[in-house]
Amino acid sequence: MSVVSLPAVPVASVQGTLALALEPRRAVPTRRPERAGAGADVIEIGRTARRELELWATRFTQAAVEIVGGDRPSSQLVRWCVPSVFEDLKRRAELVGRAGGHRPGEGRVAAVHPRVVGVHTCFVTDEIVEAGLHVRYGHRSRAIAARFERRNDRWLCTALDFS
Repeated sequence: MSVVSLPAVPVASVQGTLALALEPRRAVPTRRPERAGAGADVIEIGRTARRELELWATRFTQAAVEIVGGDRPSSQLVRWCVPSVFEDLKRRAELVGRAGGHRPGEGRVAAVHPRVVGVHTCFVTDEIVEAGLHVRYGHRSRAIAARFERRNDRWLCTALDFS
């Protein structure tokens, strides 16, 4: 039996369907100029307007996770969200209450309370903002995505997604 030796095949600099470049980068990366609180905004927004919305989004989301956990009545957010978001919050609170053996909104004795620890916003227009929020439950984390729209000089939550 003879062993056939195959010729060496050079490794291509780009492989696979994603075309990943396998050669080391030699050029120094250029830094983009940083903007105050810059995210992936579609429009430019002032620092003050961003900070005000982020504080409002944090308070809204804190109330929302407390409603879902049963620590707060859902009626407290009825003015600040569209009916579909409000109904979803009520449904989630009822499901969590049923699973935990408590009535939603009447408070409960929980070992761990949720806390919003981070918010990242993207201003789509000056009246539409999408936000990603980081919520901690003790040592666990959860991401929440939200969309806020300004209507009649106030912000409303038009979409809320718990991940």
